[in-house]
Formats: sequence, structure tokens, C-alpha cells
Amino acid sequence: MAPPTFPVVVQEHALAQLLADPEAGIDFSRVVHGDQRFSYSRPVVAGDELTATLTVTSVKSLGGHSMVTADALVADASGSHVVTATSTLVVRGDE
Repeated sequence: MAPPTFPVVVQEHALAQLLADPEAGIDFSRVVHGDQRFSYSRPVVAGDELTATLTVTSVKSLGGHSMVTADALVADASGSHVVTATSTLVVRGDE
């Protein structure tokens, strides 16, 4: 199995689009990384052209903070699933 570095880079590009979207209303200066998991269909190999489709799967409020969970479905050039990268971001509430 490939080290998680490869899908992390693809996932981070997808998350950056979410964080930059004004409709999401996420202030990056208040974001703390909460959790990250990977579920592979196959290993990432040299030469793979990977794309990610990001879906926000959950938004929860907890003690004045928000927890945003998103899945990045990463596929190869043929559209076949390679890995799902799940990330939870904690958006700190006002202090």
C-alpha cells in the first residue's frame, strides 16, 4: 500500500476549495485538524492521475465549536475509485 502522503495532497487541494468557499463560512484561522482516515480500493502507484470529489458528510455543533466532516473520493483517470479520505475539521467558536 502506498504511504498516505499521496492521497493527502489530493485531499488537501479539495479541502482548500471548501475552506475558500464563502458560502461555507469557515474561517481558516479558527480551524484545528480533528481526525483523518483512509479507505483504499487499491494502492496508489507511480503515474496515477488522481482527482478528488469532496462531499461534506456531517456538520455538528459541540460546546460552541463546529465539527465538519468531509469525504474526498479519489479516483484515477479511468474514474475508478482508489481511496476515500475522510477528514474532520474542528472550527473553534468565538472566544
